[in-house]
Amino acid sequence: MVMARGKFITFEGIDGAGKSTHVEGVAAFLRERGKNVITTREPGGTPLGEHLRALLLHEKMHLETEALLMFAARREHIALLIAPALERGDWVISDRFTDASFAYQGGGRKLSLDKLRALEQWVHADLQPDLTLLFDVPLEVARQRLDQSRALDKFEQEQQAFFAGVREAYLQRATEFPQRIHVIDSTRPLDDVSRQLEQLVSAL
Repeated sequence: MVMARGKFITFEGIDGAGKSTHVEGVAAFLRERGKNVITTREPGGTPLGEHLRALLLHEKMHLETEALLMFAARREHIALLIAPALERGDWVISDRFTDASFAYQGGGRKLSLDKLRALEQWVHADLQPDLTLLFDVPLEVARQRLDQSRALDKFEQEQQAFFAGVREAYLQRATEFPQRIHVIDSTRPLDDVSRQLEQLVSAL
C-alpha cells in the first residue's frame, strides 16, 4: 500500500503577531484526530539550521548573505526533516517558511524579489505549503507585545518602518496566493483564533 503524502502547514506573521502561541494547539488538535504531527521552525529545524539561526538572529551581515543563509538553512530543513516526514505521511507544522523571506528580506530589507524567487525555485521548486496561516495585527499591537517579552533578536529590534514593510509584503503574498494563505486577525481573543485555526486545518 502506498502511504498518502502528509500535509505541510506554515505559520507566518510579523514579530509580535502571536503565531507561535498557537503552534502547539494546532498540533494537539491534529494529534487528537490521529495524525502524526511534527512541529519545527525556521530558521532552524536541524542541527545545522539551529547553528545558522543563532548567526542569523544575532550577527550583523550583508543583506544578500542573510538571504542566502536563510535559504541554506531551509534546504537542509527540507532535505533532512520536512520532505522525509511528508513522504512518511506525517503532518509538518513549521513556524515560518519561505513567505518569511519574502516578507523580511524582501519587504523589510528591500532585497530584490527576483533574487528571492530564484532562490525559492532553486531550493524548493516542487514544494509549497498546503496551508499557510498568516497572523496579522496592527504594528502598534505587535510592538507592545514585543516590549513585554524576552530579550529581542536583531529583527525584533528593527524600527517601525521595517515592520511596516514586512507586514505589507505578507499581506501582498496573501493577495497573490489566496488559496494557500489565510489571514488571521490575531487581535481577537485566543479562543476565537483557535476555533478559526481548527476550522481551516480541518478543511485539509
